[in-house]
Amino acid sequence: MKASYVGDYEKWLNDFQFFIEVRVRFSETDMYGHMNNTVSFTYFEQARIDYFRHIGVLMPSAIDENVKGIPIVADLQCDYVQQVFFDDVLRIYTKVSNVGNSSMDIHYVAKNQKNEVCFTGRGTIVQMDPRTGKSVPLSEEEKLRLKSLAII
Repeated sequence: MKASYVGDYEKWLNDFQFFIEVRVRFSETDMYGHMNNTVSFTYFEQARIDYFRHIGVLMPSAIDENVKGIPIVADLQCDYVQQVFFDDVLRIYTKVSNVGNSSMDIHYVAKNQKNEVCFTGRGTIVQMDPRTGKSVPLSEEEKLRLKSLAII
């Protein structure tokens, strides 16, 4: 498996530290018991939200009309490596890959209960002003925190 966003595959895999666990639900599968290909994006979303909460950035605790920026997905991709089935338990790993002025790249890898890679992904998250719909710079504190975690 070699996705375009992965350099040294073994190093890339070993750099993941944070993960969440999910169990593939029956409603997330097709008539053959395979996980639907759209479900990986839902798993990425939950892993990303939990990761941001874990590192203490980009996740206001409540809806606040004074908030200056919210994280939105600018692009997201998934590369499927092997089939996933109903009732599989997956670990969805998440890490920061690169940090810009108002955006960052996040990488993902999903491993099954046998520790086999099932799918990988990446996405760009942009900090956006909810009132204007325009990108806004990350705070210096957020940039420093994210850059300290970035693994290129």
